[in-house]
Amino acid sequence: MAKAEKATAVAELKSSFDGSSAAVLTEYRGLTVAQLKQLRVSLGENAKFAVVKNTLTKIAANEAGISQLDDLLAGPSAIAFVNGDVVEAAKSLRDFAKANPLLVIKGGVVDGKSMTPAEISKLADLESREVLLAKLAGALKAKQGHAAAVFNALPTNMAQLAEALRAKRDEAGE
Repeated sequence: MAKAEKATAVAELKSSFDGSSAAVLTEYRGLTVAQLKQLRVSLGENAKFAVVKNTLTKIAANEAGISQLDDLLAGPSAIAFVNGDVVEAAKSLRDFAKANPLLVIKGGVVDGKSMTPAEISKLADLESREVLLAKLAGALKAKQGHAAAVFNALPTNMAQLAEALRAKRDEAGE
């Protein structure tokens, strides 16, 4: 590879690191081209899966301020650069790795924090961002409904108390 090609590859990798919210490093030894294509399709629109050269990736990661991947860059490496929902990408990688044991998740970086393979697996167990936001909205709506019921109960109870006092007064006056 010529020096100009290396510089271009490093710049491309650096922009991928800068533009992504997460990067998951994997080992793909033994996977066929068809399996790699299937993995790229399963990752969808919010992630880009790229086979990388370790030395160039180390340079690009260090330029992007990510030094956590240096120890993981050994052997054949590929990186999933995640631009969207990290949970969705982690689920896709985990599910693909279960179906194809030759894909090994080495670790990664999510929002600047180093992640072990176990932590990425835990991340994959989470529900998607949309589901979590919907649950939060439902919980907030339920709390508002409870508050409305409490505020509505005050005048109702007051009216019932006034009616009971009036009935007692009428009963005592007869």
